[in-house]
This record gives sequence, structure tokens and C-alpha cells, in this order.
Amino acid sequence: MKPRSEKLKRLVAVQRHLERMAESELVETTRQRAALAETIDVVVDAMGSAHPMHRMFSGHYASQLGRLVQKDQMLLGIQQVHESRMLKERAKGDRLEESMKDARVSEEREAADNSILDLIDQHVSVDAPASRKVDGR
Repeated sequence: MKPRSEKLKRLVAVQRHLERMAESELVETTRQRAALAETIDVVVDAMGSAHPMHRMFSGHYASQLGRLVQKDQMLLGIQQVHESRMLKERAKGDRLEESMKDARVSEEREAADNSILDLIDQHVSVDAPASRKVDGR
């Protein structure tokens, strides 16, 4: 039977893995938003350009910009969800880690108490006579 601290250690490892997964998803969403921001900048620059070719497509650029801004808002919402999930997973991992440390301290204290009790038992059994018949009574 495994001690409680070992079980909690496994749970901490699983929780830290979940935290890393959430962090990875957050990084990916942040990367997507950065790439989208670059695309938005290019479209805005094209809309403001004095070049005659860009003026012909200004309506197309405006609708594309609307779609890009909408997608950015969607990604922002997803990013916020990933951030909160990552923080929640980190908090769970921290609590489990504290519980694991407390369990380990408790187990070490119990082991120390048991070894002291064993020493006391050994000391008492060595000093006590084996039987009352030895005294001649």
C-alpha cells in the first residue's frame, strides 16, 4: 500500500501536465492573435494607401477588416478562457503540492515516532526480567 504522499505526488504530476497543456493552448491562441494583428495592419495600410489599385478594392478591404476584427474578438474570448483555465490548473497543482508536502511531513513524523517507540520497547524489554520465577519466588 502506497503512502498518501506518493499518491499525491502522482496527482501533482498529472495536474502539472494539465497546467502545461492549458499553457500550451494559451500560447497557441496568443500566437494566432499576433498573426491576425499583423494581417489587420496590412489591410488597414492597404485601405489608407493612395495607390489607385487599393482604392478599387476599398470595399473588399473594409469587409475583410470587419471579418478579421470579429475573428480577433473571438480569439480574445478564447484566450481569456485559456488564461483562466491555466490559472485554475496552476492553483489546483499548488494546493495538491502543499497537501503532498504536508502528508510527507506527517509520514516522516509518524515514522520518527514509531522508531522512538520501538527504542523504548527495546529498552524496557532488556531491563525487565524475563519471568518472575527467575527471582526465586
